[in-house]
Amino acid sequence: MKLYDVYPLFDIEIDHGKGCRVYDDKGTEYLDLYGGHAVISIGHSHPHYLEAIRRQSEKLVFYSNSVINPLQQRLAKALGQACGYDDYALFLVNSGAEANENALKLASFHTGRDRVIAIRHAFHGRTSAAVEATDNPRIQAPLNHGGHVTFVEMGDIEAIRGEIAKGGVAAVIIEGIQGVGGIIIPDDEYMRQLRKATAEAGVVLILDEIQSGYGRTGRFFAHQYAGIHPDIITVAKGIANGYPMGGVLISPMFKPVYGQLGTTFGGNHLGCAAALAVLDVITEENLVANAAAVGEYLLGKLRQIPGTAAIRGRGLMIAIDMPYPVKELRSRLIHEQHVFTGAAGTNTIRLLPPLCLTHEDADIFLERFAKALEA
Repeated sequence: MKLYDVYPLFDIEIDHGKGCRVYDDKGTEYLDLYGGHAVISIGHSHPHYLEAIRRQSEKLVFYSNSVINPLQQRLAKALGQACGYDDYALFLVNSGAEANENALKLASFHTGRDRVIAIRHAFHGRTSAAVEATDNPRIQAPLNHGGHVTFVEMGDIEAIRGEIAKGGVAAVIIEGIQGVGGIIIPDDEYMRQLRKATAEAGVVLILDEIQSGYGRTGRFFAHQYAGIHPDIITVAKGIANGYPMGGVLISPMFKPVYGQLGTTFGGNHLGCAAALAVLDVITEENLVANAAAVGEYLLGKLRQIPGTAAIRGRGLMIAIDMPYPVKELRSRLIHEQHVFTGAAGTNTIRLLPPLCLTHEDADIFLERFAKALEA
C-alpha cells in the first residue's frame, strides 16, 4: 500500500523540534514561522508538555466517554478561566472540522432551522456541513451541495440582515480572523453589529477561532477585540500543541440533550493531559501577552521592508502580501534561508509561529526574509 496522494510536499523530512525551531533528518535547523498551520502554540517539545504526556501515557491513554473523566472537568475549568468564558460549557472533539460540524448541528437543533450564513473566502473545514460553509467549490463534492449556506461579503452587515429577514436562518458562522482566506480581519464595529443583528433575530452566532484563537492574536480569542460574546466558539489547532483535539464552547442558553452530540475519541485522557499542559504554559509564560508584543514588533518591522504590497495582522497571525506569486519566494525561504512560512492564496505569505517567538527570533526572520527578497 502507498499513501493517497493529496498533498504537494516539500522535499524535507522534519525529524525533531525545539521551541521555534525544527530540524530535518540531516540535522539542518529551520526557524519555524508557521507552526504546522498554527498548531504549535507553546513551541515544539516543551518539557512541561512532554512530561504531562509521559505521565498520563503511563497511567491511561484512553477510555470511553461512558465513565467520569476528571481530566475533562479540569480542562473545562482551566479553559474557562483562561479565556473568560467560565459560564460556558465545553464539548471536546478531535479536530476543527468536527468542532464546526457540531456547532452548526447544535445551532440547527436549537433553532429548528436549516439555513446558515457564512462569509466569502471562509474556511471552516472539509467535512459535510463545515465544507458547505467553506467558500471553495473545488473541495466540495456533489454530496456537499445541500443548499443550506448563503455567502455574503465580509463587512456587509446589511446583506446579513437581509438574509436573516428571509427567514429560516439557524446560524451565522464567521472566523475571528480569516486564515486560509488571507488574514482578513473583521472590523470591530462590524462584529458588534453582527452580534446585535443575530441576537435580535434569535440566530446563533458561531465564532470559528480554530486558527485565530488560543492567544494567537494577542487576546485569547480574536473576537474579544470587539468586546462581543458569541453563542458558540470553536477551537482546535493550538489547543493541544499537536495532539489532535478540538472543542466547542457553548453558551448557557443551550440545554444539553443526551444523544444529541457524541464522540468516541474526543476528550480522551491523553489529549486532555496535553491540553492542560498547554494552558499551564500559556499562563505561566505569559504567551498571550508575548504574542501581542512580538506580533506588534514584527508587523512594524515588516512594514519597513521595501517590495511588499501590504502587511496586516494581529499578534502572531500575519499576512505579507506580495505583488507577485509567492511560490518561489517560499521555496527560497525554506531551501536557502531555512525558514518555514505558510501561504494564503497565490500572493500572500502567512505567518503563524509558535506563541513563544521572541524578539530575537523575529529579527532573525526579518533578516532572512530580506535576503530572500534580494535573491
